[in-house]
Amino acid sequence: MFQEQFVDTLNSAASAFTPVMQDQAAQMVQELSVWDLTMRGGLIMIPLAILSVISIYIFVERYIAISRARKEDSSFMERIRDYIKDGEIESARNLCNRTDTPYSRLILKGISRIGRPMNDVLVAIENTGNIEIANLEKGLSWLATAAAGGPMIGFLGTVIGMVDAFYNLASAGTSANIAVLADGIYAALVTTVAGLVVGIIALFAYNYLVARINKVMNNLEAKTMEFMDLLNEPA
Repeated sequence: MFQEQFVDTLNSAASAFTPVMQDQAAQMVQELSVWDLTMRGGLIMIPLAILSVISIYIFVERYIAISRARKEDSSFMERIRDYIKDGEIESARNLCNRTDTPYSRLILKGISRIGRPMNDVLVAIENTGNIEIANLEKGLSWLATAAAGGPMIGFLGTVIGMVDAFYNLASAGTSANIAVLADGIYAALVTTVAGLVVGIIALFAYNYLVARINKVMNNLEAKTMEFMDLLNEPA
């Protein structure tokens, strides 16, 4: 009878104590902020932070530049056509200078070559187009580097952290427990998470900008063909 009462008492105490332990564990988890995790990442978080800042800057700057390059004047080619047919070459040049877009600079280069063989005109326009595309692609290599290097740096931080965690576990000797190892492992994995976040964002940003540049390239090719057809029209 006494044993049964003692067991019931222990069960009641355990039942009352379990929610308290759960509340304390939940409170500890809630107190773990993103900033705390970032600080646990160590020095490896510094290059990852630099890569993330560079990636964001390049994305915003290139997005603005490409958006300007994609501005379209629907009447531009019609006016160029009218000027050339009327022999007003200087007016056509002035229109190109005022428009100040990649395709207007292509047409300006073509106008400056009027009177030469058609192949020379086409080569001059294509060379100008290559320069315009190269200008739009400035900085994209940094995004590609961040996309590939971010996860690698994160993995490096994790490996270093794992080595440190097992070293601490071995140094603890007989007092070693799972808490010592778990603390080191979760801190080490922070750099992997950070590296993957930086890499994924940079990869999507790179592909998005490349897609927009391809649209600009297609527009330049269309304007080039339209201008060449204009020069080939009978007088």
